[in-house]
Amino acid sequence: MRSMLLGATAALALFAAAGARADELADAKARVAAATARVTKWDGPTAGPKAATDKTIIYIAGDLRNGGTEGVSRGVGEAAKAIGWTLRILDGRGDISARTAAVNQAIALKPDGIVLGGFDAVEQNAALATLKAAGIPYVGWHATVAPGPDPTTGMFANVNTSISDVAQTASDLAIVASNGKAGVVIFGDSNYEMAIGKARMMEADIKKCSGCAVLSLEDSPMTEASTRMPQLTTSLLQRYGAKWTYSLAVNDLYYDFMAASLGAAGVDGAGAPHNISAGDGSESAFQRIRAKDYQIATVAEPLTEQGWQLVDELNRAFAGRPWSGYVSPVHVVTAENIAYDGGPRNLFDPDNGYRDAYKRIWAGS
Repeated sequence: MRSMLLGATAALALFAAAGARADELADAKARVAAATARVTKWDGPTAGPKAATDKTIIYIAGDLRNGGTEGVSRGVGEAAKAIGWTLRILDGRGDISARTAAVNQAIALKPDGIVLGGFDAVEQNAALATLKAAGIPYVGWHATVAPGPDPTTGMFANVNTSISDVAQTASDLAIVASNGKAGVVIFGDSNYEMAIGKARMMEADIKKCSGCAVLSLEDSPMTEASTRMPQLTTSLLQRYGAKWTYSLAVNDLYYDFMAASLGAAGVDGAGAPHNISAGDGSESAFQRIRAKDYQIATVAEPLTEQGWQLVDELNRAFAGRPWSGYVSPVHVVTAENIAYDGGPRNLFDPDNGYRDAYKRIWAGS
C-alpha cells in the first residue's frame, strides 16, 4: 500500500512539473509573439515644445565601433538636421581615458547640450560634475540602467528600452526555441553596470525554466571581444560540447568574433549553439540572421528612432519641460520577420511614422 502511495505521489509530482513547464512555455511563447510582431503604429509622444533655435550639440560616443552606438549617432544626426541644430561627434574609442578626454573636450567647446552614447555615466561622474556646474543639459543612450531622468548623475533623461524586458525576451526566445530544454552560455561585461545587470537577469530567467540549464556566465569585456572571443568560443566548445545549445549575449558584438572558431569546430551556421543577442541590433547581426549564419535573433533597439528621441529630450530640456516619458517597447528580429524589420539597411527602423511625429511636435503643429 505504501509503495502504491509513493507511486501516486511521484506521478502527481510529474504531472505538476509537466503543467509548470507547459505554463512556462505558454507564457514565454506569448511574450515572444508580441515582441516579434510588426511595428506600424507610433506610440510615442505627440506633444511637446517647439524647436529651439540656433543650438549646437555634441554626441560623445563610447565607441563608434559598436554598432548600436554608431547607429544612434546616425539617428541623432538625422534629427539634428531636421530640427535645425549643429552637431559634432566625438569618439571615446572604447577606452575610459579617451572617453574622459572626450567629455572634457565637449565641455571646453561650450555646446548647448550633450548626448552620451553607449557608456556608463557614473564612470564619468567626476568629469560630468563640471558639466552640471556649467548648466549644460545632457541626455544619454544606454548611459544608466533605467530610462528617464537620473538624479545621481544629473542626467536629464536616459533613452533605452527596459533592460529587464530585453533580458526576459532574449531568454524567452531561447526557452521557446528549445522547447524548454536550452543549455545556455551567457556573455556579459562587468565594466558596465547595465551590461552585467542584463546578463544576470538572463541567468535568473533561464534558471526559472525547469528544463533549462545555465552552463556558465562569461564575464568578458566587449572592448576586447575581437581578441578574447575566438579562444573563449573554442574553450567553451571543449568544456560543454553538445550541452551548449544556446548563447545569450548582452550585445551583438560578441558574435562578430565567434564564427571562425565555430566553423573550425565543424559547427554549421544554422546549428547549435544558436546565438541570441539581448541588444542592440547591429548591421552585422542583421546580416548573420538573414543568412542564418551563427545568429538566430537580436533584441533590436530602434537605434535611429532613439537618436530622434534624444534630440527631442534635449529640446524639452532647453524649454524647461520634463522628459517625454517614452520608453520604446522590446522588439525581436529573427529570420522570420527580418524581411520587413530589417529592410535594405540591415537596421530595425520601425515603419511607425516617428520622424513625422517629431517634426510635427517641433513645428508646433
